[in-house]
Amino acid sequence: MTVSTEDTAHLHDYPQSYFAATAHVAPFRPALEGVKQVDVCVIGGGYTGLSTALHGAERGLSVVLLEGRRIGWGASGLNGGQVMPGWSRTSRSLIQQFGEARARQLFALATEAVEQLWLRIGRHAIDCEANKGHLIAAATASDMEMLEAVVDCRSQLFGYGHSRLVDRETVARLTGSEAFHGGVLDAEGGHLHPLNLALGLARAAEGAGARLHENSRVVRLRPAGSRMLVETQRGKVLTKTVVLACGAQTGKLLNRVERRTGALTAFAAATEPLPKDVAATLVKDGLAVCDTRMSANYFHLSPDRRLLFGGGERFRLDPEEAPESIVRPRLESVYPHLAGVKLDYAWSGLVTVTSSRMPAIGREGPVFYADGYAGQGVALANLMGKLIVEAIGGECSRFELISHLPNLAVPGGRWLRLPIFAAIGALAALRETH
Repeated sequence: MTVSTEDTAHLHDYPQSYFAATAHVAPFRPALEGVKQVDVCVIGGGYTGLSTALHGAERGLSVVLLEGRRIGWGASGLNGGQVMPGWSRTSRSLIQQFGEARARQLFALATEAVEQLWLRIGRHAIDCEANKGHLIAAATASDMEMLEAVVDCRSQLFGYGHSRLVDRETVARLTGSEAFHGGVLDAEGGHLHPLNLALGLARAAEGAGARLHENSRVVRLRPAGSRMLVETQRGKVLTKTVVLACGAQTGKLLNRVERRTGALTAFAAATEPLPKDVAATLVKDGLAVCDTRMSANYFHLSPDRRLLFGGGERFRLDPEEAPESIVRPRLESVYPHLAGVKLDYAWSGLVTVTSSRMPAIGREGPVFYADGYAGQGVALANLMGKLIVEAIGGECSRFELISHLPNLAVPGGRWLRLPIFAAIGALAALRETH
């Protein structure tokens, strides 16, 4: 990885990535000190936590958010920035498992998540390089058949009119690659700068009245009379409601979540700025692209003509295996003419998964939690904050629709859960394509 001197101001307190290097300068928020009394204490400064803080403050609740490091430090600042309508399950599989009526409700929530995300970005003037237009590219001919069924189901049963099939030649023109067999073009999907989105949501939450504290890792969570006591090393929060929104770290505070989730390591890279004539041979029309591989490739062009490319997942990472060594073969298989291209940035991050590839959402008394978006978190995590605040206010129907999704609980450590979750997920994905 190479980093220019002007980037270092962004990098010293965030994991190194292209998004950290190009993020807006963010204010340092003070660590929690002393004792606070609030209606809602949110633990975690990613999309779920920030959305909860924003919606809660807008409803007039007093809100404190505690982040162990910096706002957007984890997956919310490291992901590929792709906005994809729907879930990580196909429409057909949702109907098969839940029935048509419930599947329609679930899909409506997923489309609302995307709609509300774009509206939030506009309403709060969040500068996060938001672009509409998303392409799901079929990696195989049989995957194209699966996508045809998806579009038909969405249109005929769900009334969704923003997706359309495109043939192999069109996908080759739009992506600049011959690697695909056709695809689905979606006008409501897209991509954005993930860390700048998190920073913009933080600013909006503070503007609504929420108080945000960084470098405030929670060390203890326990009942205190009719309230909950949340403790950090330097402060305490006495609160009516706790919202656990710490991604891969949530399970450390609540055993119920730990048994239902696991964290995979995912990888991404950014090329050097490409010459205009080379960039013109890649993705067109500002699209974001994601293919249908079980471990998907996803990519788009940045404003400074870099190819941002992600793909590959690992249960564990060999100490000698660098993110670049995982991403480069995938990138070059899609774009052979970029063989040997310089990668200025390469990084990894954790993706939380469940056995069903659907989120783990729920509550235990006054403690709410949301985790496990399986790569769909840019839009869905923002929606979950809204649903949690609805439930806090007594409007529970939409929250309960998600909280009743079945997710297998597996006792034991991470290395026992992950292979089980992966095997179940792989089997389910295989069934969806046949």
